[in-house]
Amino acid sequence: MLATKKKQVVIKKHQVHEKDTGSPEVQVAVISAQIDELAKHLKKHKKDNHSRRGLIKMVADRRTYLKYLERKNKTRYNALIKKLELV
Repeated sequence: MLATKKKQVVIKKHQVHEKDTGSPEVQVAVISAQIDELAKHLKKHKKDNHSRRGLIKMVADRRTYLKYLERKNKTRYNALIKKLELV
């Protein structure tokens, strides 16, 4: 799990307006941070298959949010991809 302070920093960095916590950009950024943290954990604990399953689910959720954003607003999608370096 992502620490509250780290999560707030990620939200501040990617929010569209001041009180934004639920836009697709913020959700993708938070999930990406969680994925990075869990990937580090799995490098250390190679046999933790339960966490690996959670990682796969998070990647699928992120992909769903990205597809939604791409469908709704291509420019915001491209900006987010560049900002998060997902390509």
